[in-house]
Amino acid sequence: MLRRRPSNFEPRLTAFVAILGLLWLPVVRADVLSAGRAGFVVQSKTVIEAPRGRVWQAAIDEVSSWWNDDLTVSGDASRLNIDARPLGCFCEMLGGDDGVTHLVVTTASTHVMLRMTGGLGPLGLMGVNGNMTWEFFDAAENDATEVRFTYAVGGYSPEGLDALAEPVDRVVSEALELLKSHVEIGADDRDAD
Repeated sequence: MLRRRPSNFEPRLTAFVAILGLLWLPVVRADVLSAGRAGFVVQSKTVIEAPRGRVWQAAIDEVSSWWNDDLTVSGDASRLNIDARPLGCFCEMLGGDDGVTHLVVTTASTHVMLRMTGGLGPLGLMGVNGNMTWEFFDAAENDATEVRFTYAVGGYSPEGLDALAEPVDRVVSEALELLKSHVEIGADDRDAD
């Protein structure tokens, strides 16, 4: 038997879609590497002033502290967690046994790389799939880490997927910028307003 979604689900989803088109926080470098009707690849990079182990810990174990509340179904990023092992997930608990699997972990190499598969946000409602890869490198500077988020998405949409590349690039860039601020400043950026 199918259960009806909570009534607040649809407005949150609509807000999430709207945010895809509006968000922009500058990151050291953000690029749409390629875009076409059948898919796109976006990539954001930055250097975070902290050792790689600390940056990994913040990205994975503290995602609920830096992810944007508006990019969740519940409106509360504290409900997010990442189980960084194969077939683990980037999940959001909604209460009781209810929840959302945003992405599924397909590859984990501690302090080096995390790859997750799926359609993040509204992409999960479309006929697309993607690979989001978070990579962590020792930077040239002492005790700094270069972080690269890459999201490759492909599939079918009647309007084509190329128009989604820039809004998704902005969301991925914002995520990386929030991670950087969380590690370097230690503030919960969601409460900064």
